[in-house]
Amino acid sequence: MSAEPNFLDVKIMGREYRVACTPEERPALLQAVDLVDNKMRDIAQRTKNTIAERVAVMAALNIAHELLTGTSDAPSKEFSEAVDSSETKRRIGDMGARLDAVLAPQHQLDL
Repeated sequence: MSAEPNFLDVKIMGREYRVACTPEERPALLQAVDLVDNKMRDIAQRTKNTIAERVAVMAALNIAHELLTGTSDAPSKEFSEAVDSSETKRRIGDMGARLDAVLAPQHQLDL
């Protein structure tokens, strides 16, 4: 099979994205899209936040945390063993704090 990338158009929270993937990667990519879309919709609904970038980052942090702590359905044992969990958790917390600080002025504009 050719290693030349194909493209797949996907929709996450109503926005369309074109993603390069091989035919072999397509099923896993579609599962990832479904996971991210569901997580983002859940966060947007719970937080009443409509800023897509903030919702996307919070979804990414939640998914990463679930993978690292083993609380998701995705296989995480090998991934967790390859990453220093305490350092990663600290860094995720720092990123969340920085995002809050950077996005606070945007939130005030949305009000």
